Amino acid sequence: MNKIILADNLAALPSLPTESVGLIYVDPPFNTGKRQDRTRLTVTQDEEGDRVGFGGRRYRSTDRGTLGFHDSFDDFCAFLEPSLRQAHRILKSDGSFFLHLDYREVHYAKVLTDAIFGRDHFINEIIWAYDYGGRPKDRWPAKHDTLLWYVRDPDDYVFHYDEIDRIPYMAPGLVGAEKAERGKTPTDVWWNTIVPTNSKERNGYPTQKPLGILNRIVRVHSNPGDTVLDFFAGSGTTGEAAWRLGRNFILIDNSEEAVHIMAERLREAAPQHEGFTVDLSPMPQESPFEEALA
Repeated sequence: MNKIILADNLAALPSLPTESVGLIYVDPPFNTGKRQDRTRLTVTQDEEGDRVGFGGRRYRSTDRGTLGFHDSFDDFCAFLEPSLRQAHRILKSDGSFFLHLDYREVHYAKVLTDAIFGRDHFINEIIWAYDYGGRPKDRWPAKHDTLLWYVRDPDDYVFHYDEIDRIPYMAPGLVGAEKAERGKTPTDVWWNTIVPTNSKERNGYPTQKPLGILNRIVRVHSNPGDTVLDFFAGSGTTGEAAWRLGRNFILIDNSEEAVHIMAERLREAAPQHEGFTVDLSPMPQESPFEEALA
């Protein structure tokens, strides 16, 4: 099954069979208390354009609209809990669940997820560290997110050690030429830039996560042919990683704009694959959105 579903996840998740998904990754809203917005631009080379790039070349930018959502919840754990309970039910016995948050709510969410999955089913706290954006002068700049990794069975879960991508040694001269050439396996701190504003990977979604992070998770924590689920799917990064790596995907989001972005992204990412479906069943019949996806 390769499917994008336009729905609130609590409306869609109960229809998924128990123990049917090998990997679940979710990147819910972070409860920043702010509105998250991102303006989408298309840039084409044009000598009369409004932007100047590398080597003095000029480009014309076309505004494709602004995406956004209000990221504020009175009781964040109450918002998450029903979805987490569904995730626990849907996950296969050897499957993994990743919850991606930042410093604002991750400590509360861990206590909640411990209660649902069991404290002894928690395997790792993974820190995704990056170095981008502003640097306030009244505190240490917040430059990391946290991923909590849980499993259904702490004695039997998918973990392909040989599929871990290796990274350079910081002091290659200390380990010898052979080890330096091979590189080392990452620790529980993952250094990876955010998706740059000028990157081809950027699709305009406000909280888009890098493909490199999801590629690592999908390769190591699932088998080819498994189904990967993301029920806060947003920009579709999880789906692209799964599809490129020979897994199936189910992506759920309640935003029309997000579903449109995901469908467009997946068509461009892997045109050699068989098609996927877009379930618009919650959409009213008079909606023009289905026409836009065609």
